Amino acid sequence: MQTFILGSYVMIWPLISLVIFAIIGIATVKDIRVARRDKRELV
Repeated sequence: MQTFILGSYVMIWPLISLVIFAIIGIATVKDIRVARRDKRELV
C-alpha cells in the first residue's frame, strides 16, 4: 500500500504541471489571436 501511495504522489506532479502549462499555453494563444484581430501588439 505504501508503494502505491508513493507512486501516486510521484505520478501526480507531472500531470498537474502539464495541466498548468496547457492552461498558460491556451491563454497565450487566445491573447495572440485577440491582439492580431484588433491589429495591436501583444506586449
